[in-house]
Amino acid sequence: MDEEISLVVESSSPSNTLNHKRDVHILCWAFILIFLAYNAVQNLESTINTEGDLGTISLGILYVSFAVFSVVASVVVRQLGTKNALIFGSTGFWLFIAANLMPTWYSMVPASLFLGFATSIIWVAQGTYLTSTAHSHANDNDLHEGAVIGTFNGQFWGMYACNQLVGNVITLALLRDGKGGETTGTTLLFVMFLCSSTIGSILMCFLSKRNDKKEELQDSSATFSSVASLSKTILALLLDIRILLVIPLQAYSGLQQAFVWAEYTKYLIKPALGERGVGGAMAVYGVFDTICSVAAGRFTSGLLSITIIVSLGAFIQAIVLCLLLLNYSISSGLLSTLYLLLIGGMWGIGNGVLNTQLCAFLGILFKHDLEGAFAQLNLWQSISIAVVYFLSPYISFETMIVIMLTALCISILGFLFLTLQIEKLFSRHAF
Repeated sequence: MDEEISLVVESSSPSNTLNHKRDVHILCWAFILIFLAYNAVQNLESTINTEGDLGTISLGILYVSFAVFSVVASVVVRQLGTKNALIFGSTGFWLFIAANLMPTWYSMVPASLFLGFATSIIWVAQGTYLTSTAHSHANDNDLHEGAVIGTFNGQFWGMYACNQLVGNVITLALLRDGKGGETTGTTLLFVMFLCSSTIGSILMCFLSKRNDKKEELQDSSATFSSVASLSKTILALLLDIRILLVIPLQAYSGLQQAFVWAEYTKYLIKPALGERGVGGAMAVYGVFDTICSVAAGRFTSGLLSITIIVSLGAFIQAIVLCLLLLNYSISSGLLSTLYLLLIGGMWGIGNGVLNTQLCAFLGILFKHDLEGAFAQLNLWQSISIAVVYFLSPYISFETMIVIMLTALCISILGFLFLTLQIEKLFSRHAF
């Protein structure tokens, strides 16, 4: 059996018997329910579990675990199948939220380690499943493949971004006294989030299987062969100039997310609006993220549109970073609040652009090795997120902004160079 074949190609059963749009909707709602709970808890970690920096360190451990296990996540997804991998991956989020009901080093550290493993699996499975569904839908309906991948990614990331709005509005309502550490409020909040995460996991059980044939042919004796094949695939990808040029942008996409979670909320929102304001600010971030994800997905039709959209998103984030670096602020009360929320909104636009376009870009460029490509994305995102969490206590806010601005410039230059080279290659083949 050729282990190099991707999950997209594996599904040789008649795909027109599957309802592709139904599966995308189920996937979207499952991720909304799971991540509205997790992301809201993550936003509160540094303000609720403050003793010994338990919350911040737990998140750092989580993303280190995520980075380490991203290397082998492809093997797990291939062995379990994408549907089973999605269901299994969702269990880590339930355990992490449950650990916050009794937050100690003995509960949070193991939960963070397991969640890192589960997260690496669920995101490789998500990227593979969604792109596989897009390819099948395009083939069955004779549609442009790039446009369908862009539309499906825009729909997924647009709905996924709603989790920031819903989860943080719930946080805002239940912690309306402004005391993040209030026992009754946080306990009720975490119980509600546990219920939401459970429903999301159950929803995934209704997804269609898209690699049944592979699962029937493969047994446990093929595991060693899979690991060996994966090692070759990873090395091959790391020697692929396309991956090397897109790695900086993948890493920056993780940096900019962690910057919002760790720096924006801590240094800008909490001092001005208090702990209660964190939920409101992240809700605004989620609204802009949602709108931008859907819009970016709609306008995605190929490499040229991806290049233009990514460039616009990078320009917006560069403006925000420059404003923060110059320490530009508005002194009056209401306008100052609106200004801080607008920064969060602009950051949401940048995040929506990177989420949709990076996934569409990998889906178009590496469709014969989706698991490896999405594992690379998860690896570099998680490493950069972990770096932010571990560096945050030791460097100033201004230093972090300089790092972000430098990383943005390097990543966008590498990405533009790559897309220009690809366009030149296509032009030569056209003639």
